[in-house]
Amino acid sequence: MFKQFGGKLTPELIKRYEQSPNWYDGCFQNLEETMMDISASEMPGMLYKMFFGKGNVTPEKNLPVEAFDKATFLAPDDSLKYIWYGHGVYLVRLADKTILIDPMLGQDSAPIAPTKTRRFSKNTLDLIQDFPDIDLLLLTHDHYDHLDYASMKKLFPKIKNYFVALGSGRHLESWGVSASKITEFDWWDTHTFEGIELTFTPSRHFSGRGLRDRAKSLWGGWVLKSEAVSLYHTGDGGYGAHFKEVGAKLGPFDFGFVECGQYNERWHSIHMFPEEAVTAALDAGIKRATPYHWGGFKLAFHPWKEPAERFIKAASAQKLSYTLPRLGQLMHLDQAAQTENWWEAFK
Repeated sequence: MFKQFGGKLTPELIKRYEQSPNWYDGCFQNLEETMMDISASEMPGMLYKMFFGKGNVTPEKNLPVEAFDKATFLAPDDSLKYIWYGHGVYLVRLADKTILIDPMLGQDSAPIAPTKTRRFSKNTLDLIQDFPDIDLLLLTHDHYDHLDYASMKKLFPKIKNYFVALGSGRHLESWGVSASKITEFDWWDTHTFEGIELTFTPSRHFSGRGLRDRAKSLWGGWVLKSEAVSLYHTGDGGYGAHFKEVGAKLGPFDFGFVECGQYNERWHSIHMFPEEAVTAALDAGIKRATPYHWGGFKLAFHPWKEPAERFIKAASAQKLSYTLPRLGQLMHLDQAAQTENWWEAFK
């Protein structure tokens, strides 16, 4: 149980984090004022509704995940290939390197809570055994629905290098990863890895795995650029001016993974509504977008299909090109967009 919490804060670590321009008043801060409109007295009722409320918030049957075609995934290619496994997990092939983003393939996104959050697909941890070696793992932030200890235990033998948000490295080290394999990023830090330029970008969110480490590590998105392709992963977070800033500094982008799901008016500042996700993609200069942060878990009250449906409606209205892959579907940047509403086959 205690392993789940990850690495402990120490005075030495705090001293290092304090060197960041994004740390003040004892923690990392967002670029814009960011609040959640939930009082302590409302929390029990909201948790009850979250876990026991009725409505079409989860699929009645497990969502299938397509089988992994390792040979096709690893075949040499100058362009971008990627697979979405629901919620925030992406397996990416770029510049002939394999990159795994936000490795949460476990069945429960709240492992320290008294009530489980069931994944919409079964046996997803078993997918890891078929994965190739991972040249680089990218981590947007340390929340349980993005960094999963059960997944990491299976992944450790496959992962060669880790690029993570500043402060998140302590969790990996506490689980046995050598510090020499970990590079931590502050916002706008850029490193080149095997011909791919990677930049960690701001988002409007928060972090933490326990009661005492809220905002004690950073959160953000990733920009990946090879000679042939530019990709923007927004990271989790609410809408803000940072999308235009990312686009102005690093865009435009051939493709984008855009956060879209688990939203609510009460925590609107840390998770975008689907219409805002489309606007964010346009702000950043994304040419074709795919929404993520849905299709995996129920962490909000909206129907499980709603993020995709609202995203499509808004994207069509604002003339944003989009694609919505099936779970596990191997996608290629140069292929036609996947516009079949596959989720309609499930209640």
